[in-house]
Amino acid sequence: MFVYICVNYNKMSLLISNSLTTLISLGAGRQRQSRSGHPISSILAKQDQNPISPPFDFNRYTLEKADSVNRALAAAVEMKEPLKIHESMRYSLLAGGKRVRPMLCIAACELFGGDEPTALPAACAVEMIHTMSLMHDDLPCMDNDALRRGKPTNHRVFGEETAVLAGDALLSFAFEHVALATRGASPEKVVRVLGELARAIGAEGLVAGQVVDICSEGMAEVGLEHLEFIHHHKTAALLEGSVVLGAILGGGDEEEVGKLRKFAKCIGLLFQVVDDILDVTKSSAELGKTAGKDLVADKTTYPKLLGIDKSRELAEELNREAQEQLSHFHPHKAAPLIALANYIAYRDN
Repeated sequence: MFVYICVNYNKMSLLISNSLTTLISLGAGRQRQSRSGHPISSILAKQDQNPISPPFDFNRYTLEKADSVNRALAAAVEMKEPLKIHESMRYSLLAGGKRVRPMLCIAACELFGGDEPTALPAACAVEMIHTMSLMHDDLPCMDNDALRRGKPTNHRVFGEETAVLAGDALLSFAFEHVALATRGASPEKVVRVLGELARAIGAEGLVAGQVVDICSEGMAEVGLEHLEFIHHHKTAALLEGSVVLGAILGGGDEEEVGKLRKFAKCIGLLFQVVDDILDVTKSSAELGKTAGKDLVADKTTYPKLLGIDKSRELAEELNREAQEQLSHFHPHKAAPLIALANYIAYRDN
């Protein structure tokens, strides 16, 4: 499994190297305005005045963080009785994946002087919850999907009942893991983290986005505001939570956490815009999941509403807005978050 992860992340790292070059070329010669009203070129110029030294090695960073996260996940969810439920949990949790959310959590913690061991339980928790959401999303009563991360979906292997329960177990264990395994942070910070995590995935977070998404299938008229509500909650809420958890554990103050929250909201929506584009431009083999399923389900997506070109323009703008929030931080410390934002914008699966 670790060999698969390393290969996957080497591919991702090559992509980000090309993406960074693309980002520079996209910004050249443009005097566009961000939604905040600041010229995009001035934001990029400010970043250019503070070059990262030494150069940030995204390849090494992703390999190291992926290895740390995968080891921690495997150690946290061990094989024990009842064997079937733990096997089902581990099957989906350790099936690979990009580990973007845990990396964002760790990078946000380190931005404020925190360390990886302090952030790792929370980073694992968001990955457990993300995996749960995928397991439940794939069920016949939801998207009825057969492929996830290049493998048969959990319910196709273990049955629907076990897949539901394994997802439930990952959800509850995520909170237990944060509460019992977090070291190097005060009890007050741990309580804040638990509250933030609960808010991100509950009836005003991920679940809200899921239910509105389901209710919107087949609707004749779905506007941009309605679509953004779905994805700010369904996708962006947990990405936002990942970043904010790390910022809290790292010791960021309210203003600093607020800037990272805005950064995370942008990359959360960016993630979904890119997902929608990939769903109609890539194959199932390339994505590791079923391509074109939103079209079959008659869901409203960004390409359906805006077209491919306008969706790509929106993705570019969201990436720029996200990085604007990081321009106030030391560029060396912010480098992992900048690189992860670029990866989300320019990924191909």
